[in-house]
Amino acid sequence: MFKIVLASKSKVRKEILDQNNILSSVIPSNVDEDSIKESLTNQKASPETISIKLAELKANKVSLNNKGLVLGADSVIDLNGSIISKPSNRVEALDILKSLNNKSHYLISSVCISKDGNMIWKYSEKARLTMKNFSDEELKAYLSKISDENLYAYNVYQIEGEGKKLFSDIKGDENTIMGLPIDKIKDYLKNYE
Repeated sequence: MFKIVLASKSKVRKEILDQNNILSSVIPSNVDEDSIKESLTNQKASPETISIKLAELKANKVSLNNKGLVLGADSVIDLNGSIISKPSNRVEALDILKSLNNKSHYLISSVCISKDGNMIWKYSEKARLTMKNFSDEELKAYLSKISDENLYAYNVYQIEGEGKKLFSDIKGDENTIMGLPIDKIKDYLKNYE
């Protein structure tokens, strides 16, 4: 059984590691994601580049003070080349759902493994999700079923729960959509040992 440090406070990512027999301790990076996203967006970085960079920064920061391998992860929603960030309130959450309503978007999940403050491996994967067409009332009813903790931690939909009902089509790995392309991580760790 492999042991790593997870540079994330995401309960879902921790659960995915546990389910795949990867022991992990959790040390959140506390990287200022919003300012980094803003800076990279101003530099015209692609959503995928932003996701990878955030995963790398998180892993590198935590690995500076921790022995062994550190896993950083980040997921972004890419709607026509623009990033949709996590909502900070329920009005923003409704606006995000309205912008995704009846459209396709990509969810990009990136992971990075660092050791001694340096990235030694990275990977990024996309899933394509097409949202059904909903009225504003239906979207409000959906949001009313989601706790504040989940809404602000995991964005506007949780594919492992109620969120699955929002979509007419999902192309991609469910673990990737939940924030951790676990198969690629396991392949890397297997070869690392």
